[in-house]
Amino acid sequence: MRALSRLIQGRILFLTICAAGIGGTFQFGYNLSIINAPTSHIQEFTNETWQARTGEPLSDHLVLLVWSIIVSLYPLGGLFGALLAGPLAITLGVSMNIQPMYLGESAPKELRGAVAMSSAIFTALGIVMGQVVGLRELLGDPQAWPLLLASCLVPGALQLASLPLLPESPRYLLIDCGDTEACLAALQRLRGSGDLARELEELEEERAACQGCRARRPWELFQHRALRRQVTSLVVLGSAMELCGNDLMYAYASSVFQKAGVPEAKVQYAIIGTGSCELLMAIVSCVVVERMGRRVLLIGGYSLMTCWGSIFTVALCLQSSFPWTLYLAVACIFASILSFGIGPAGVTGILATELFDQMARPAACMVCGALMWIMLFLVSLGFPFVMEALSHFLYVPFLGVCACGAIYTGLFLPETKGKTLQEISEELHRLNFPRRAQGPTWKSPEVIQSTEL
Repeated sequence: MRALSRLIQGRILFLTICAAGIGGTFQFGYNLSIINAPTSHIQEFTNETWQARTGEPLSDHLVLLVWSIIVSLYPLGGLFGALLAGPLAITLGVSMNIQPMYLGESAPKELRGAVAMSSAIFTALGIVMGQVVGLRELLGDPQAWPLLLASCLVPGALQLASLPLLPESPRYLLIDCGDTEACLAALQRLRGSGDLARELEELEEERAACQGCRARRPWELFQHRALRRQVTSLVVLGSAMELCGNDLMYAYASSVFQKAGVPEAKVQYAIIGTGSCELLMAIVSCVVVERMGRRVLLIGGYSLMTCWGSIFTVALCLQSSFPWTLYLAVACIFASILSFGIGPAGVTGILATELFDQMARPAACMVCGALMWIMLFLVSLGFPFVMEALSHFLYVPFLGVCACGAIYTGLFLPETKGKTLQEISEELHRLNFPRRAQGPTWKSPEVIQSTEL
């Protein structure tokens, strides 16, 4: 609570978080959920259009294929945006992939986790807003679905209007641009009154460590041994967040709840409940992340998702024999979303910010974003057919992903709570080179690579 009160006191930092979030991860969550409400309407529109042009209706299998392609085109578009995220981070500013990096660089170290976790809050808020707007009483009726899909223009316009008025990242201004005065001015706006000497000193130390280095390209991250653990963690945990199956609960929420036996008239309200659960836990995790740490939230989240997913599968299998398991299955859906919200939803987005130095961070965000969109595209395209083929066992493939995410975090991911980005880099250097005698100062991966050659 003390962290939250300090965040609110830093009015400009709070406004920066809101401006970055409303046009960033809010858009992601909003677009992910609004596509669910008009599912049947778009499928009918597709079939009617095809029949009007060819004189024959589409088969159910082809309608399902066309629908899965429509849903998967959203992450495909996101992939092209992610490929531009690294260069744009250097020249222009914030997009969804850059948002956690921008916020993490702008926040003080004791608030860095909570501020970066705000990305998850805006994602969940976007999901809930999309679910509410998609109600039949609002824009979810058969005639209004084009307006529903176009409504994402509003948050984008709000960000365009507000973000240019807010400060640039102090780290970017000092390390990338070499502008000490602009960095100090940005710190003063973001922190308000107070002594900034210690924080400016830490930034100068990080600048000295990166002296003579250039911004890395994405493929170079995979070539440096000094970035081995960071890149592996980014790939494994970034993939796990998408392959754990949580996002598909929103894209195909109606079908999942119908599988669980929820009456069709009540499905839209149950869907709002799922988004509300993730929003609640995103807020809770934002409050506790600096107290409990990143590893605990990730391990706990994935472990609980494995547990609830297993019970959900058993409940679906027993539903015909024991009607009461219907309620158990629905409860497991909500419990799984709560577990996702407490850890993987927010902590995963912090990795690119905290595990990489200033020279590698934009490229890491680009890799993380591209990986996320590719995984979401593949799963969105294939999930309807997996659900049709596996029936009650539809979540079994995702259970293994959740278990692997928990195990990897416990064994290989270092804790970054309460550490400066410079201290995190030094710890990761020791982990990447465990047998090498450590000198008094840390060197950037690029300097290490050049000395090895």
